[in-house]
Amino acid sequence: MQSWQPTTTHEARVARAELLRTVREFFYNRKVLEVDTPLLSNGTVTDEHLEAFDTQFNFSTSGKPTQLYLQTSPEYAMKRLLCAQSGSIYQVCKAFRHEGEGRWHNPEFTMLEWYRVGFDHFALMDEVDTLLQEILATEPAQKMTYHQAFQTYLNIDPLIADGQTLISAMQQHNIDIHQPEALSNDSKLQLLFSCVIEPQIGSENPCFIYNFPASQAALAKLSPVDNRVAERFEVYFKGAELANGFNELSAAEEQRVRFEADNQKRQASGLVSKPIDQNFLNALAVGLPPCAGVALGIDRLLMLKIGASHIQDVINFPVSRA
Repeated sequence: MQSWQPTTTHEARVARAELLRTVREFFYNRKVLEVDTPLLSNGTVTDEHLEAFDTQFNFSTSGKPTQLYLQTSPEYAMKRLLCAQSGSIYQVCKAFRHEGEGRWHNPEFTMLEWYRVGFDHFALMDEVDTLLQEILATEPAQKMTYHQAFQTYLNIDPLIADGQTLISAMQQHNIDIHQPEALSNDSKLQLLFSCVIEPQIGSENPCFIYNFPASQAALAKLSPVDNRVAERFEVYFKGAELANGFNELSAAEEQRVRFEADNQKRQASGLVSKPIDQNFLNALAVGLPPCAGVALGIDRLLMLKIGASHIQDVINFPVSRA
C-alpha cells in the first residue's frame, strides 16, 4: 500500500457515516442541541497525564505573538455554553493529544462529548449504556465502584493502601518499572488498574467503573456520602477505554485550586506548567447548572462496531500518513 492511500476500506468509511448519523439521531430524539466550539484556545489542560499540542499565533490583536493550544477535549468551551444557559448539548469534533500512536490511539482523533443538565453521573451512565446498546447491540452494562474493582481483582483497598502495598502488588503481577517508589500512589494505582483490572472487565458487555479516588477527581464533584471518592466514571469494553464522565464540579474556586495543584504536580515531575483557562473559570463563577458530562471516543467505538483490530483501520489517514 502506497503512503498516499487511506488505511481504511470503503466499508469502514460507510460504517463511520452510519455511526455518526445514529449518534445525531440519538441526541435529536432527546432534544440535546448540537454545538460547535473552537479547537484552538488560549488555555489548556493542566492534568500531568495529558499533553496538548501548541502553536504560535503571530497576528493577535494584542500585537504580540500568542501561544495557542489544540484542545484535548471541547470540555471547557462547552461548559462556558452551559453557563450561558445553552441547556443540554453535545458535540462531535476533533481532539488532539500529544501521545504516541498505538492500537487504540492516534494523536488526532474524533470525540463525542455531551452534557446533560439535571443529570448526575448515575443518570448519565444509564444514557451512555443506552447509546452503546443501540450502536453495538450490547446487553446492559455491568457497573462496579473503583473500590469494588480493586478488592475483587487485587484484594486491595485503593482508598487506604500505602505505597509499599501497591509496589508489592505490582511485583506480584510482574509490572516491571524502573524506580516504582518514585511514582505517586495515583500513578501506581493507574498502573495496577490498566495492567491487572482492565484485562478482566468488559469482555462480554461494557463495564462501568465509578466513584474514583478523590485524588483522581479531575473536574468531578466529590461524593457527599464519602469525600474520599469523586463522582466520576469510565466505561470499558473489549480492551478499550471508551468514555470518561463526571458529575460536574461547579465551584470556580475549588476548580482553580485543582488546576494549581495539577501544575504543582507537573513541576514536581519535571514537566512544564500549563496556563489555566481563565475564561472557563470566569464562566464557572457566573454559574454552571447542575449537570453531568462525558467524553466518548468515536474511533474506538467504530473499531468495536466493525471488529477492527487497529485504529488505523477506521481513520482514513492516521498521523503517519497525514
